[in-house]
Amino acid sequence: MSDEKKKIDNRRTADLAALSVIDANSSNGQIETSYERFVKMQPQCNFGEQGICCRICLQGPCRITKKASKGICGAHDYTIVARNLIRMMCGGCAAHADHARHMTHVGEMMVQGKAEDYTIMDKDKLYAVADRVGVEREGKNDEEVFEDLVKLAKEDLTRFEGAHEKPFTWLSKSIIEERVNKLEACNIMPRGVFGTIGENIAQTHVGMDADPVNLVFQGLKTSVADFGSEHIATDFSDIIFGTPKPVVSEANLGVLDKDYVNLAVHGHNPILSEMIVRAAREMRADAEKVGAKGIKVSGICCTGNEVLMRQGVPVLTNFTSQELPIMTGALDAMVVDIQCIMPGIRAVAECFHTKIITTSVNVKIPGAYHVDFVEDRADEKAREVINLAISAYKERNPDRINIPQIKHKVVAGFSVEAILNLFSAVNPDTPIKVLTDAIESGELRGVVLLCGCNNLKRIHDNNHLEMAKDLARNNVFMVATGCAAGAYAKAGMMTWEAVEEYAGDGLKAFLGRLNEANKLEEKLPLVFHMGSCVDNSRAYDLMTAMARQWGVDTPKVPYAASAPEAMSEKAVAIGSWCVTLGMPTHVGVYPYITGSDLVNGIALQIADDVYGGYFMWEEDPHKAVEKLLYALDDRTWKMKVHRQAMEKYETESISAGW
Repeated sequence: MSDEKKKIDNRRTADLAALSVIDANSSNGQIETSYERFVKMQPQCNFGEQGICCRICLQGPCRITKKASKGICGAHDYTIVARNLIRMMCGGCAAHADHARHMTHVGEMMVQGKAEDYTIMDKDKLYAVADRVGVEREGKNDEEVFEDLVKLAKEDLTRFEGAHEKPFTWLSKSIIEERVNKLEACNIMPRGVFGTIGENIAQTHVGMDADPVNLVFQGLKTSVADFGSEHIATDFSDIIFGTPKPVVSEANLGVLDKDYVNLAVHGHNPILSEMIVRAAREMRADAEKVGAKGIKVSGICCTGNEVLMRQGVPVLTNFTSQELPIMTGALDAMVVDIQCIMPGIRAVAECFHTKIITTSVNVKIPGAYHVDFVEDRADEKAREVINLAISAYKERNPDRINIPQIKHKVVAGFSVEAILNLFSAVNPDTPIKVLTDAIESGELRGVVLLCGCNNLKRIHDNNHLEMAKDLARNNVFMVATGCAAGAYAKAGMMTWEAVEEYAGDGLKAFLGRLNEANKLEEKLPLVFHMGSCVDNSRAYDLMTAMARQWGVDTPKVPYAASAPEAMSEKAVAIGSWCVTLGMPTHVGVYPYITGSDLVNGIALQIADDVYGGYFMWEEDPHKAVEKLLYALDDRTWKMKVHRQAMEKYETESISAGW
């Protein structure tokens, strides 16, 4: 093994900027990050890894062993595993539903005239969403249409469960009819989001449902509610802040600048970060008073993705390495909102001058500053946060500043609307045919959504990067979200230079044709950044558009998903709806279900029979790519055969089977 390879293995990351910061601080044993904590945690509990540890009641914890084949209550391994899995789905759905609730709440405040710092920025998206979900526009002004959308979103989030109630409108109107029929036929079409979460948590209480199949199917009901929640959040973000269009920016720790007040926005919600970016641009004079050249905002995790996509704000880093910007000695403040915030950032900040600023009532960290971000005083609160960063700048120790000079250009901002706009330069009448025709001709193998978190059970970022390189060589069109997108941004894989280095002839020709047709000065990247975690809804909308063009249900579309470093409950929920809505889905970290052959079999095999999507567990990134390519090729071949049969027998549609 080479010295460089040993270095990466010992530090658990493939990010050279992260390695630089870790090594620069290695002599200081007081600074502990997630990398060190992971090593100290070994070995991890095998019962927990398999999902056969139950802590739902106070008689436990119960562990399934050769000696004890059932829990104290008599629960089999399959019941325990299924309950634990469903609770993770509910946790993930709740996180996205809370995001959607917050976006809807801000919309309601706008309607009431109580959030004057927010406006309708994208009227075209307002009209498009209204038309999609069935909100009447005739005879109404924009504010009235927006008000009706807010009312519908509130109904969808809070509607009680019950067969007599109408289905979750935002979900049922955002997927194709065949998928709606499938969800209804399996009795997993949600009516309301929070009601579904509550129903399924109750179902996993001690003494409740013990049937693993029933539990898993009801868990999938929560997972598709998660998809609907994501769609609400994304749609309102686009309406209020604008639908992303291609932007050019930079990524990795080298975006920090010692001559500026450096402030990082971290979390998932653009309600705060958009205000921070806006206010920072207006407060340059305040920074100059303390000797700085201005204020530089950069992003971490999905809040970073949000402001990158819309405002071109540089990406600083992703989940696992969120403590490292503090250790450069140049970060003056890290302002956090919701989700994926490591409590460890506060302990690291104690060793530096960096101020950690929490802003949400349900995300507080002991010892951190707290600015209660209220929407009716959004600009005022944003300025309060920035003033804390400016005051921290004066407390810097210049001798401790060590910024790795590693950063890469990023071309991002690829909403579905932006992608179709690019395609329309080639085919203005039916833009999506540019993609489907390229697959039919064999120029492209298909589409893969690269998504998910970071997880130190894998070398940080490594599997993300290795898989993208392999997929590119095999002419796969790639879209990315979340921390996966952050990995590609940091490594320079969201550029045309990466296309030239890694893409196969087919993918290179496809992207080159788009460059030429659009007369682009800044050429298209190898991987298309589609946004944050909630923007996985965008990625599925692209699959839906392909299905509609081909006139098939989504399980027939050569489109797959991969989460090489899945970590959070949100990832469990997202992966589950990907499968339920028809995607072959690779996961690079074994989920906590292998302790039950029955539940594991449902995920790997039965799901395909029922829904057309299925899971693939594979730790090795290169073997994972082989499985994804097989899934894409299998679908392309079957669709070709079904199309030939349709033409031969003069039927009106392609076979419904998959």
